[in-house]
Amino acid sequence: MRDAPFRNHFGFWAFAFVAVAGGAACGSDDHGGGATGAVCPSGNTLTYETFGSNFMTKYCRGCHSSSKTGEMRQGAPADHNFDTLSAIRTFADHIDEHAAAGPNAVNTAMPPIEPKPTEEERRQLGQWLACETSDDDGGGSTGDGGAGDSGAGDSGAGDGGSRGDGGGTQDARRDTAVGDTRSGG
Repeated sequence: MRDAPFRNHFGFWAFAFVAVAGGAACGSDDHGGGATGAVCPSGNTLTYETFGSNFMTKYCRGCHSSSKTGEMRQGAPADHNFDTLSAIRTFADHIDEHAAAGPNAVNTAMPPIEPKPTEEERRQLGQWLACETSDDDGGGSTGDGGAGDSGAGDSGAGDGGSRGDGGGTQDARRDTAVGDTRSGG
């Protein structure tokens, strides 16, 4: 009779361990550390072809791909697919807040499993995302653009300024073009 309570506790703890381990999958509710404030420097050499596609393949598309369904997505939201540059641009603010690094934050929530990018790769991701979401004037930022934000953290001549995080992406033009339907940041 004394064994039964131990077995019940063991079962509880085994279940708790599995639940916690499952929470670390791609669909985790961890929202990262916030906007990195990364900027697109003049003379940027990071492109989708030279950086973005390889980064997404190595670290993101194991869960965030339209070819992944059901359990293969490991909890990643069905609409968060990073197969194309256009799709990546749509979720650039979320990618920045979960996986990129910059002067304001080093976000390590994604990916939750190995392999994980180095901090330098995360900084390159932040820079690349800032360049991908910048206006054609060569400037851009992944700053949060909150109330009273005057572009703090943005630097350099010709900088296009900080893109707001009012629930859409960093680029209001793109939000209008793609009809952003997400409910918040």
